[in-house]
Amino acid sequence: MLTSKELFQRRRRRTRYQVKKTAAGRPRLHVHRSNKQIYAQVIDDLAGATLAAASSLEPDLRAKKSGGTVEAAAEIGKLVAERAKAAGVEQVVFDRGGYRYHGRVKALADAAREAGLTF
Repeated sequence: MLTSKELFQRRRRRTRYQVKKTAAGRPRLHVHRSNKQIYAQVIDDLAGATLAAASSLEPDLRAKKSGGTVEAAAEIGKLVAERAKAAGVEQVVFDRGGYRYHGRVKALADAAREAGLTF
């Protein structure tokens, strides 16, 4: 019987394999989700640099909403998309890590798409 941590690690490996296979030189939009906060960053793996980042710990977002809500995740998706476009990034590969495409992760991805990122 596999533990939930082992299942998470399997999903993460499977996702990373798919991201690397389909990346074709595009940066990746990586999402990290904890119980209380959510973080997103656009990473250029070829250069090894972070091009844009946003999290629910930023002071202006922290005052408005709790980081553990779907609404906060949508705000982070919109913000990271705006910052990525300012950095000259239009297309990314979505890296959800080991998290299921559901709830806060889905809200972040949908908001980033609406703000102009293509993936």
